[in-house]
Amino acid sequence: MTAPSPFVPQISRFGTLRLNCRPVLRADAGFYADLFGRAETVAHRPDPTPVSADDAREMLDRDLVHWQRHGHGRWALSHAGEVIGLGGLTVKDGFEGINLSYHLLPEMWGQGLASEFVRAAIDYARDDLSAGSVYGLVRPSNIASIRVMEKAGFRDAGLTRYHGGPMRELRLDL
Repeated sequence: MTAPSPFVPQISRFGTLRLNCRPVLRADAGFYADLFGRAETVAHRPDPTPVSADDAREMLDRDLVHWQRHGHGRWALSHAGEVIGLGGLTVKDGFEGINLSYHLLPEMWGQGLASEFVRAAIDYARDDLSAGSVYGLVRPSNIASIRVMEKAGFRDAGLTRYHGGPMRELRLDL
């Protein structure tokens, strides 16, 4: 069992100019199934296999437990009143710091929303979680996400494996 996180937030929802970020809810199960059931959205995950609706519910359940255990986790990202992605600050066994991740619907790619979320999540990690560092795990072939992280100040910390997949670890000291 993972020990409780030393990072305790003061707020659980936040926003940017174009995004509303709220903790995920059980009602988001359908969105999880849609997002993680698409080949193009899972192509850069450690396991690039689309998931079933049951697997997506299990992912959501793990995210809800993470919120209960750590007081922070994955947010549903809304734009123009619609959930368009997920973004998170999570604790992962075997890694130091807070993991920053994001997944957007393909029709939302290329609009700067990932960059907007990353900048806000860095602020949240520093200001609300008092985290000392943030990292991202990105498939080496996902050049767009590597670029988003680098523009936000992340530096290459080398290759690692996560859930069997090769990942580039990018780090930012806060």
